[in-house]
Amino acid sequence: MAPHPDEFLLKVTAGPSYDPSTHVVVPVNGPNSIPISSNLCSANLKVRIQNYRGLPHGSPSTHPYFSVPPHTHDQYSIAFTLVPSSSISGNDLVFGNDFDHPIKDRLPPGFNTAFKIVKWGIDPGLEGDFYSDTPHLYGPLLSSINVLKVGGKAQKKGEKWEIPAHVHEDGIEEGADGDGESVRKEVEVPEAAAERKKWALHEDKRAAWTWEEGRVYQGDFFNPYLDFNEFALKLPGFSLSVLPFLNGQDILRYTLKNKSTGEVFFVVVFTLLPKEEADEEDPAAVAGKKTESDVKEEFQPKEDDLD
Repeated sequence: MAPHPDEFLLKVTAGPSYDPSTHVVVPVNGPNSIPISSNLCSANLKVRIQNYRGLPHGSPSTHPYFSVPPHTHDQYSIAFTLVPSSSISGNDLVFGNDFDHPIKDRLPPGFNTAFKIVKWGIDPGLEGDFYSDTPHLYGPLLSSINVLKVGGKAQKKGEKWEIPAHVHEDGIEEGADGDGESVRKEVEVPEAAAERKKWALHEDKRAAWTWEEGRVYQGDFFNPYLDFNEFALKLPGFSLSVLPFLNGQDILRYTLKNKSTGEVFFVVVFTLLPKEEADEEDPAAVAGKKTESDVKEEFQPKEDDLD
């Protein structure tokens, strides 16, 4: 008999590398973002999931975010603020899913159809290979992110760029603040999100864009297609349950990275746990007993973080 969604709980962790010991538990649907700091960037991250069942115990099942258009049909959101420590080409900064183990033997029937729907109708910029020993699916951040806001320059404290205190991850809208407006206009980035995403599908357009050292960027990635409550992919005219094909490994990992160097800016990991196992976990002890304050410490990427 196939497992039932009620038998499992979700745990969401995030950090500056693939190494789980650098991760903290994300307070899903909570009021606070988590800071992520490394020699590559300063970042804040907030995750919202509709109908959430998971850790930390007692997490809200929803968030006001999902009651306000245009998010009334969305299932989740990964919102972030990012300040790069060095400049990076618009062609090199990518966002998407990857795994550190083969998954080709666990891909459910209908997966190829699902991928064609995603590639054709949702994000044409996606490229990857789920049948390799290191499965991945990335798109340029410039074309994949649903909402992009370009801010001004951050202040540097010592060797670190500090995210301004007034910047938060609620209500991020397409556009710009301060001289971020001139940054968009300089390379003729369209004002509307949908048009910006189409514009950024062209390699020459992305090449004209630079993710600047010390500049504040904000993004919100969301969609109505991945249902974490039912553990199902629900695409237009096509639905695919992934629960029967899971074996207790990470079900999904989102990574922001430099595709040319392999350097990782941050990762967000969605892990499925049997309910009994999740109930035994002390949220404060999850992910190497690290707390939010721990991730403020400088982190130097390890060799494993470089492809």
